[in-house]
Amino acid sequence: MGKTGLVYHPAFLEHDMGPGHPESPNRLRAIMQRLEESGTAAHLKCIEPRRAEDEWVTQVHSPSYVASLNRHAPTEGRVSLDPDTSMSPGSLQAAYLAAGGALAAVDAIMAQQVDHVFCAVRPPGHHAEAGRAMGFCLFNNVAIAARYVQKKYGLTRVLIVDWDVHHGNGTQHSFEEDPSVLFFSTHQYPHYPGTGRGTERGKGAGEGFTINVPMEAGEGDEEYHKIFLKALVPAADAFKPEFVIISAGFDAHKDDPLASMGLTEAGYTDLTNIVAGVAKRHAKGRILSSLEGGYNLTALAGSVDAHVNALVNC
Repeated sequence: MGKTGLVYHPAFLEHDMGPGHPESPNRLRAIMQRLEESGTAAHLKCIEPRRAEDEWVTQVHSPSYVASLNRHAPTEGRVSLDPDTSMSPGSLQAAYLAAGGALAAVDAIMAQQVDHVFCAVRPPGHHAEAGRAMGFCLFNNVAIAARYVQKKYGLTRVLIVDWDVHHGNGTQHSFEEDPSVLFFSTHQYPHYPGTGRGTERGKGAGEGFTINVPMEAGEGDEEYHKIFLKALVPAADAFKPEFVIISAGFDAHKDDPLASMGLTEAGYTDLTNIVAGVAKRHAKGRILSSLEGGYNLTALAGSVDAHVNALVNC
């Protein structure tokens, strides 16, 4: 049984895109309440996030984009960044802390204080492109963490597993020409953002290091299990990652309002265990899991609890 950490900060609740927006502060409130009530929180080591330094944010995002976010951050009201994404007065600080929470998680794992960490952060990140906010995302937290693992700690091979129901376009584009990062994504297709076809396999030196598995509406625990065993495990075992990152979206749950997949809490436990097996074989058990989507509060809280419990027990 490994040691598991939790990244959380009340500042994540200050990012507010308005009444009725699915990516609301209540998502984290539901998660934290469930972890406490189930007793899972008692097994977790709290890890304090820090504000991510621009030095690391700009490993993934263009300096002009970062400067633009800082310039347009509102002191009151909201500023729209794309049709789905806006900033409130607390958003920029939350975004810097979300990315910095992933960096703090990497530090804790590499210092062997914990083996794995779940980052209960928002805004999420995997849709954020180098120069563009989109899909509820400002900074690409997992992509920034992957570069940090490589450049701060000298690890060469990083696996990113994205099981969010939406394709992680920003993450794919960050690494599609890079053979040192293996990006694996399952996602409902066709669905927002419209990327993630099976033919998208990377470019140049990175060809073959992007693996997209488009899935049909209604597929659930059994189909995901087969895909992870058939498509992820052999590729990951051949790649031999030294560090594993999960873009942990929980919107492929059968009750999620923004998608039409069929995963259950038991399915998320199963996927966690499969990924943990890869990490144990090749990466000394090192896993950083960062929250992405999930918009039915009950399903989200239960799925996160199942996921974190699987980490605690792996």
